[in-house]
Amino acid sequence: MIVRVLMWCQEIKLIIKLKWWSKTLLARRGSQFNPPWKLNGANPPRGKYQSCSSLGQISDVSNQAAVFDVEGALLKSSAIFPYFMLVAFEAGGLLRALILFLLYPFVCLVSEEFGMKLMVFVCFFAIKRKNFRVGRAVLPKFLLEDVGNEGFDMVMKFRRKIGVTNLPSVMVEDFLVEYLGVDAVLGRELKVVFGYFVGLMEEKKSGEIVLNKIFGEEKLDSSVIGITSLKKSIDQQLLSHCKVVYLISETEKRSWNVLPRKKYLKPLIFHDGRLAFKPTFIATLEMFTWLPFGIFLFIIRLSVALFLPNNLQVPILSFTGMTGTTQSTPIENSNITSKTNTRKKLKGTLYVCNHRTLLDPIYVSMAIRKPVIAVTYSLSRITELLAPIKTVRLTRNREKDSEMMEKLLSQSDLVVCPEGTTCREPYLLRFSPLFAELTDEIVPVALDYQVSMFYGTTAGGYKFLDPVFLLLNPTTSCIVKAQKKLPKECSCGVGGKTKFEVANYVQSKIAEALGFECTNLTRKDKYIILAGNEGKV
Repeated sequence: MIVRVLMWCQEIKLIIKLKWWSKTLLARRGSQFNPPWKLNGANPPRGKYQSCSSLGQISDVSNQAAVFDVEGALLKSSAIFPYFMLVAFEAGGLLRALILFLLYPFVCLVSEEFGMKLMVFVCFFAIKRKNFRVGRAVLPKFLLEDVGNEGFDMVMKFRRKIGVTNLPSVMVEDFLVEYLGVDAVLGRELKVVFGYFVGLMEEKKSGEIVLNKIFGEEKLDSSVIGITSLKKSIDQQLLSHCKVVYLISETEKRSWNVLPRKKYLKPLIFHDGRLAFKPTFIATLEMFTWLPFGIFLFIIRLSVALFLPNNLQVPILSFTGMTGTTQSTPIENSNITSKTNTRKKLKGTLYVCNHRTLLDPIYVSMAIRKPVIAVTYSLSRITELLAPIKTVRLTRNREKDSEMMEKLLSQSDLVVCPEGTTCREPYLLRFSPLFAELTDEIVPVALDYQVSMFYGTTAGGYKFLDPVFLLLNPTTSCIVKAQKKLPKECSCGVGGKTKFEVANYVQSKIAEALGFECTNLTRKDKYIILAGNEGKV
């Protein structure tokens, strides 16, 4: 029913626009006004306005500058609702997201400018400017996944690139500058009072003034190329300073391919936020419809994990949608003697795994079919209380942590995640070498975890909600690949390797098993990028 109402709203909005266009043409009859939307996509007029297909015939534009429409000439989809929903949900919370969702049918009825102002007010009102990191930590992932490969190739031909957008600059500036190397971004500025957004936009700046500020004394008409959309053009003042304007039709955009990850100018390694899907209107409707069932399912899953034995947990959790696959090599559990390790006589085996979610140690325990102790850096107190296995918090003091882990290894098997924090993308952060000094009985374990609706990790949010969001997912899937025990010749004790060599070797074996890429980035790097702090808890 809601979908049908939305379709009616779109039809009514189109009729209103057509009436406005007809009035505008009558009012401007006899003038020189020639808007780009009036052009026919198949046969644009020769001269200043040309089809984007003719851009590929130009051999060298590397010495020229491009003024391009972000929504119309770079992104495959011109819909902006998903990006405002991300701001509302991640920066404002569930209630603000619900308000935006309920208001969207009305937004479709009014003019585009008024609809934009309404969404800006709902999403940004009373949000603290200093704490707003959605534009840097959340939106780049979704914007990159919507970049058209053909649009990207067009824009990247030029020496200088100026992105023009109707969205607020705080939403797209970090994405355009850091991931696309854009020289300047012309977007809407938001009003700030006493450090808080008030939900209002500043007036648009003059296109001529902006271009003169960017290019200085360069002659604009001979060096600037415009790239925009037939459906919705950028500022006419900006286009008037372009030597040529290339127009892209919606038909051409529909045939574009998604930009492959290998062509990213900067790899997307870190991103934050809870939503694991692009929140289009239909997808958001599905999320709000699912939430009541998800809360009920969360209670069932949590009860199963807390009160049932391991042999019953696996089939019941799989039935509720939390599936897992294990691929393991038989591991001998013989005690360590002075012949194999002259440094320490420890009872347990050290399982070293990459870190995807807070459930990693639990899945390792299920895979090897025996209880383990997990050492962690930053679990919340609530998560520790709810954990079905024993967890021990590390202090980040090397001597104290080493002594504690040795003591735990003398009692039982131990699981450690040397990355120190989670990473959602197919990359491995640098492994802390502390584990390599403890024992030679090391088993690398590779894990990959996929969710369908919510991420169960966060850098800038509330960590006590991590298990809640994780268990709210309709479905999750985990792959656990227990590798062969670390060869003695590759260990610190018998093999005589340094702790750094052992850590790098284990990291490479896990990356090879998953098809991931190793990096030298650390927990500190992640939190500085996503949360603006060093991740100290």
